[in-house]
Amino acid sequence: MAKCTVEKISEEEVENHHPYAFHVSGPRNLSSPNWRDLISSSWKDANYRRTVIACFIQAVYLLELDRQENRTEETALAPKWWKPFKYKVTQTLIDERDGSIFGAVLEWDRTAALTDFILMRPSGAPRAVLALRGTLLKSPTIRRDIEDDLRFLAWESLKGSVRFNGALEALKMAVDRFGSCNVCIAGHSLGAGFALQVGKALAKQGVFIETHLFNPPSVSLAMSLRNIGEKAGFVWKRFKSMLPSSGENQTNKEFMENPGNGEGKICAEIMKWVPHLYVNNSDYICCYYTDPAMKENSQSSNGNSSGKENADPAQGQAAAKLFVMSKGKQKFLEAHGLEQWWSDDLELQMALHNSKLINRQLKSLYSLPPPAPPQGKFQ
Repeated sequence: MAKCTVEKISEEEVENHHPYAFHVSGPRNLSSPNWRDLISSSWKDANYRRTVIACFIQAVYLLELDRQENRTEETALAPKWWKPFKYKVTQTLIDERDGSIFGAVLEWDRTAALTDFILMRPSGAPRAVLALRGTLLKSPTIRRDIEDDLRFLAWESLKGSVRFNGALEALKMAVDRFGSCNVCIAGHSLGAGFALQVGKALAKQGVFIETHLFNPPSVSLAMSLRNIGEKAGFVWKRFKSMLPSSGENQTNKEFMENPGNGEGKICAEIMKWVPHLYVNNSDYICCYYTDPAMKENSQSSNGNSSGKENADPAQGQAAAKLFVMSKGKQKFLEAHGLEQWWSDDLELQMALHNSKLINRQLKSLYSLPPPAPPQGKFQ
């Protein structure tokens, strides 16, 4: 009888065929940085920039999976998602409630770049990127992830979460080291919700960070209740317009309508913060961002457009770049997945200033003058 021999497959070989391995599910036809980037930087290409930043977010998902599955440095999946782009992880963000990794700071790796004769950082490449993952449906993390999902669903805010504070502090530290123009923040799903609110918090302080939001959450109980009350709210606004204006409302009006004073200049500065949102029409979590901006059905008695909620960017309409992908009907997991944002056949449509939800979430930036930009380092 012939002996049956079973070859022992190494753990590293198993990981090489893992569905989340970079060479299995990562972007195709994407070149790594090389000396040519000193002449013409790939980072100036919007598709390349979006792809790499999405890969960094995927790396954060895998940092947590590597931790849960006790992978070693040799078999870890996450590093393959940042090393090709000459970056390194310098800080991981830990949720103190369950010990999970929910974010990471990635910085340009000069040593790795020099090995490929890249003498300097390509133009447009950020010095540091703060990447935040979304919900991970694994038993070690699902409780805290869902807790924050429900927090957003109920209140449309994530400021009460320990992750918000951790992300905000990490971003402030990066800005202190490299300057706001050399740092960006990005997130997917729940992580995009955190990235939006952290970026908004710094914008209120006069610090504007490049922000990329993939499949950001757009559904909340608070929003649903607002929609129900919109008609009643319109009637109330009409009634309130007949009453004498309060001092605060007058201040807001002067702030938005008088660009010649100091406050108007600050408003113009805030308008420099333009987050990038990437949404899929088939994803019911983020599809409400594609709703057109709400316009009031009538104007004020003097015939101007001040009665409109989103009349004009100069009058307080939130600014954002909205990239919409529509491939027809898709399954939810495909439409909400991060992998779609580095696919070769990706076709996006870009729109500006036309999302009611964007305006609703960002318009508080324009309601009152923010404090002066901080001097020196953050306190």
